[in-house]
Amino acid sequence: MADKPLVFGSHTLQSRLIVGTGKYSTYELMQECLEASGSEVITVAVRRERLVDANGRNILDFIDLGRYTILPNTAGCFNAEDAIRVARLGREILEGLENSGADWVKLEVLGDTKTLLPDPVATLQATEALVKEGFQVLCYSTDDPITAKRLKEAGATSVMPAGSPIGSGQGILNPNSIGICLEYLKDDDPTYPVIVDAGVGTASDVAMAMELGCDGVLLNTGIAGARDPLTMSHAMKNACIAGRQAFLAGRIPKKRYATASSPETGTITG
Repeated sequence: MADKPLVFGSHTLQSRLIVGTGKYSTYELMQECLEASGSEVITVAVRRERLVDANGRNILDFIDLGRYTILPNTAGCFNAEDAIRVARLGREILEGLENSGADWVKLEVLGDTKTLLPDPVATLQATEALVKEGFQVLCYSTDDPITAKRLKEAGATSVMPAGSPIGSGQGILNPNSIGICLEYLKDDDPTYPVIVDAGVGTASDVAMAMELGCDGVLLNTGIAGARDPLTMSHAMKNACIAGRQAFLAGRIPKKRYATASSPETGTITG
């Protein structure tokens, strides 16, 4: 089925699955999983991730910058000031690299270490500041529609409501809230990109997010933490495609009672 590309400001993507680079046992496994996922954009945590591992190897040496665009993120920040500083650091690290993605950032400003849910006030403050500095800001948010609306009004390039807490694998806990976020964010612009970020545990979670009408899914632990990460990468890719196609095709309405699938009238021959 023909589909339009996914557009984030100045970035245009064919794949609607964005994956992370953390928690893999080796850089080699990360490479394989990135390829299997079909993703064009991968996230790197500027603060939490070490760019160089214990063996002195740089993660950037294992990322084909001719194939992938890096989306730096501010994971591990718990106030607006730290998030803004880390976003600037990410831009400095990536400036000058091919296809680097130095002009955008996935913004995370967390409220506490137990839930890792975003601080809505600090996230809004950081968004306003980074937008003024020319960043294209993709905001990790709660699934609260009012917060989502405020972030868009502040200039966020995309709002990314959490399906459930980071790394929890609980999937889409509040599909109704996600649906209202979609309604509020796309009311005046149907092309505004809304991405489910966090909590995805398996392929069916990805498919559900896409069937709701989300424009894409961002995940990391769901692949890296799987028993077989490479096979899960393929599953996540296929689920993203299938869920998007199902949304575009339009599901049948849910009914209380059965409806016969074969004709009730006609002539039997033979």
